[in-house]
Amino acid sequence: MPRRSLTTASVARLKPPSQGQLDYFDKGFPGLALRISYGGGKSFVFFYRISGKLRRMTLGTFPALSLADAREAWRCARKEAIAGRDPVLARKREKPAIDFEHVASEWLMRDQAKNKSRREVQRIVNRELIPAWGQRPVPEITRRDILDLIDGIADRGSPIMARRVLAYVHRLFKWAVGRGIIDTNPATDLPKPGSETKRDRVLSDDEVIAVWNASISLGWPFGEAIRLLILTGARREEIGALQWNEIADRQIRLSSARTKNGNPHTIPLSAPALTIIEGLPRIVGSTLVFTTSGKTPISGWSRAKVALDEKIAIPTPWRIHDLRRTVATGLQKLGISLQVIEAILGHVSGSRAGVVGTYQRHSFDDEKRAALEAWDAYVLALVERCNPEKPLPELGLR
Repeated sequence: MPRRSLTTASVARLKPPSQGQLDYFDKGFPGLALRISYGGGKSFVFFYRISGKLRRMTLGTFPALSLADAREAWRCARKEAIAGRDPVLARKREKPAIDFEHVASEWLMRDQAKNKSRREVQRIVNRELIPAWGQRPVPEITRRDILDLIDGIADRGSPIMARRVLAYVHRLFKWAVGRGIIDTNPATDLPKPGSETKRDRVLSDDEVIAVWNASISLGWPFGEAIRLLILTGARREEIGALQWNEIADRQIRLSSARTKNGNPHTIPLSAPALTIIEGLPRIVGSTLVFTTSGKTPISGWSRAKVALDEKIAIPTPWRIHDLRRTVATGLQKLGISLQVIEAILGHVSGSRAGVVGTYQRHSFDDEKRAALEAWDAYVLALVERCNPEKPLPELGLR
């Protein structure tokens, strides 16, 4: 077996074998090895002898368990083995039966803290997982339990949600293995339910008019927020959590912490978009543009969407996010270049990926503003043609 002085960098670089598994023993730490399987999985293991019989103990998986933590776990296990005690049995005696709700809470706090979708993950955990496994000890949750849960979600007509729940469960249990809470991940290699459909819904001009008009009667705060989504092509979270100090010089300036891809992003504001913002109520002492409490951004988009649908008759199902795709498609119809559209959306893939993205540093600020002004003029022309008897204030531009 290969023996070398492992480092964090070398552990990350080591390639998996073409078949089976390979153990790299850590020089200076007798019995400690990094085991790499042909599928790419890496785990730290400890080989020891009890009563002359060779045994193996899994300490945890990399990178959830770092090299430094693996060496510390090795020291504790080796101390037990030298004393003639089986460290596996010792760990089982010492390890409390931690219930799933506690582990899920720790996972959200430690593993998902920097995930921009953490709130959505937490919502799904609380709705789908806690009711099923809340007080059950994590080591008792089996593959069969997971399959039953996932199948139940798929059977109620939610295959996409089933796939996402499975992904969260797999990551949670993988993290639990790395923390030494369980020895193996019961969600490994489970079949994925259904297939995730790529969404391509684009609203027609008539549907854009219908949504705009319905948003006016929907009122504060979601009505104004939805009209800004139509005018800017921004993401729902970017507008929903908008802060007053992010609006300056006729544009929205989002820091890297506020964007999906982690890059700062600016969104030019046309005259109609600025008019909507300037007419918004403002809660004294609050930094948030769209808030009812003054302390937290608006929530309840799903309820707002239901209320919106009750006011319009769009036969084909649609989502709030489809507005963003509709803006991109509308800009294409107006002859706007792909690079400018991607700059407006804050995308770093497509024409701005790879070498082009590395060396093309032009911000397209002027082009973005001109494009959105053209799009917003197009939208307002549609709305005014549909409502010739209504003045601008009644069209949501106070």
